[in-house]
Amino acid sequence: ISAAALALPSAAVAGDTARWAGYALGAQASMTLVGISPIHARPVFARLEAEIARLERVFSLYRDDSALMRLNRTGGLQAPPPELLEVLTLADALHAASGGAFDPSVQPLWQALATGGDAEAARAAVGWDGVRFDAGGVRLLRPGMALTLNGIAQGYITDRIAALLRAQGLRDVLVDIGEVVALGRKPDGTPWQAGIATPARDIVHLVTLRDRALATSAPMGTVLGDGQGHILDPRGHGPRNTLVSVSAPRAALADGLSTALCLLGRDAVEKAISRFDGAAVEYIA
Repeated sequence: ISAAALALPSAAVAGDTARWAGYALGAQASMTLVGISPIHARPVFARLEAEIARLERVFSLYRDDSALMRLNRTGGLQAPPPELLEVLTLADALHAASGGAFDPSVQPLWQALATGGDAEAARAAVGWDGVRFDAGGVRLLRPGMALTLNGIAQGYITDRIAALLRAQGLRDVLVDIGEVVALGRKPDGTPWQAGIATPARDIVHLVTLRDRALATSAPMGTVLGDGQGHILDPRGHGPRNTLVSVSAPRAALADGLSTALCLLGRDAVEKAISRFDGAAVEYIA
């Protein structure tokens, strides 16, 4: 866990409440559903687990059969899943808003730093201008190119799960799949709260959430070779901020922004956040 928006437990419980805990994209995940009993929630959770597994087959870097891994192996993917196109479209907007700091094509450099490979050679394969995508396919134009969507995919999956729960008629829900979506209220009728935490799990700020998402990123939450933090700037700069938390109407947007803003100075942070309606920096250090 690089940093966290920790969903804080309710002090009191009113009515039926069901809870689930598991994993998504290799990280711990949890959900709290208000207004449904644990036994009636079982089929709901089964559908959500199936949806998480389906989306992992799109975005995972750890499954050889995922759409992303097939793209990275071959440099091209015909008839890409619509979910992949949605995330690439948002990534493109984030790349533009951040002046190029948010760039999923850093995967070769990330891999080289993590494994002791040739970082300079890997840099030659990095560059968002080498990515082309539309409904017909995705193409990586440079030799050795590869993408990582770890700075945005967890948020996207969180959004999808929250949308499925809304479709089930559930209005008071907390979903934490690396990023947090809070709908309605807690079981005791009070607003949901999330704690913004450092990589050491020290809570530094509390945020009240209702029908809103929160994402938190910290470059040094995971350390690669030579003490390099895991959030990489393709422009060659080091991180400018050690901890960034962003709230937004969508978790995918909050996720991507919290990642990108780690790499920007304060003036650039304000400029980038202003490009997205409803987004706000909740904490930055």
